[in-house]
Amino acid sequence: MQPYEMSLAEASDAIRTRRLSPVELTDSVLERARRTEPHLHAYASIDAERARGAARLAERDITAGRHRGPLHGIPMGLKDLIDVAGAATSAGSRVRDGHHAHSDSTVAARLAAAGAVLVGKTHTHEFAYGLTTPQTHNAWDPARVAGGSSGGSAVAVASGAATFALGTDTGGSIRVPAALNGVVGLKPTYGLVPRHGVTSLSWSLDHVGPLTRTVEDAALVLTALTGHDPRDPASLATPRADYRPAARTELTGLRVGIPRTYYFDHTDPDVEAAVQHAIDELQALGAHLVEVDIPMTRYVQATHWGLMVPEATAYHERTLRTAPHLYQDDVRILLEAGELMTAGDYLRAQRSRTLMRDAWSRMLREVDLIAAPAVPATAVTAGQETITWPDGTTESVPDAYVRLSSPANITGVPALTLPVGQDAAGLPIGMQLLGRPLGEDVLLRVGHAYELTHPARGLAPAA
Repeated sequence: MQPYEMSLAEASDAIRTRRLSPVELTDSVLERARRTEPHLHAYASIDAERARGAARLAERDITAGRHRGPLHGIPMGLKDLIDVAGAATSAGSRVRDGHHAHSDSTVAARLAAAGAVLVGKTHTHEFAYGLTTPQTHNAWDPARVAGGSSGGSAVAVASGAATFALGTDTGGSIRVPAALNGVVGLKPTYGLVPRHGVTSLSWSLDHVGPLTRTVEDAALVLTALTGHDPRDPASLATPRADYRPAARTELTGLRVGIPRTYYFDHTDPDVEAAVQHAIDELQALGAHLVEVDIPMTRYVQATHWGLMVPEATAYHERTLRTAPHLYQDDVRILLEAGELMTAGDYLRAQRSRTLMRDAWSRMLREVDLIAAPAVPATAVTAGQETITWPDGTTESVPDAYVRLSSPANITGVPALTLPVGQDAAGLPIGMQLLGRPLGEDVLLRVGHAYELTHPARGLAPAA
């Protein structure tokens, strides 16, 4: 096994026991990126000199007995919305040409304190306002979309060009590309991970979280990211915790909710079959399956768009009026559409969210988590605009990809996506686990139990 092929946990253990140096691991990941970038384009920028310098420093510290923990010496990518002092944060847009951050974002500072090694900034759909990341190609099939808006982060991890990465999620932008590229993606509870220094799309829906090869790896990264930050008004005053799950597969007594409605509607048969098989595996590990009705499903998309569109437009108000030509057409049109929404529209969406959160809270008292597809279809061909379902109805690709992920953003509940199989074309399929607020430990326990019985490294075979 080459160092770049290791999971975070494997690499961390090898570094801790001096079987691998951070320099060897970083060199392996940089060489892998050199080979994959010409056809995948996961990165907006790579700073190899900075990465090697950080790896050498980590090696000296570890040799001197100053080991900082599981992330020390581990190469990572950060979505190009996340500020790092002295580095460009372009947000995938000409609007940000020449912009360099003056200070670290909270998450970048915490990862640096943990000793992680920054390889570079990963591509995003412009200002995270899209579900495909057009600059980046799918790690399993470069002719297909990577998913978005954290497509660069997912592809970097799936191809071995980063051991882990961070993304942001406003309507599914961590979980969608994770599912389409066969890696793990975690959207934490709203407010659990501070967003100070992270470019916003929609402040009441935005989350920051990890993309990794395994569920165990996601837990290690989440542990380093949490903790209150007063600079983020939404940051929760919760104590820091160790999220690493125990290495056991027994799930007896756990109640897993299986949606009767919404999550299996208009879903590709291969996706439905793979997720249903994974659910059966959870039952075989001792979980008790309970059918549930997802509340207020007819209002999900209207509520999500009713919140996101005006908030995004408000964030971009000045630049949209002074330099609209600098935006890509698809993003500019969405931003302009936000100017047509009324205060009444926005307030109705806020009221709908309040009712939806309350309804989800009642539902989640009956079960410990929900298991469902992460996205209803696998990665489409680049340029494909619609998906046709078996009943003959069609749906736009963005609407299809966001449909099953946005409820977790509206309600703020944690959601974990993990790979559970492939479709007939060999493309990855993801299952989504959704839990109670601050229930990350339960999701990670269940996801880790599943992956212990279905080991996978998340590396795309074609990358």
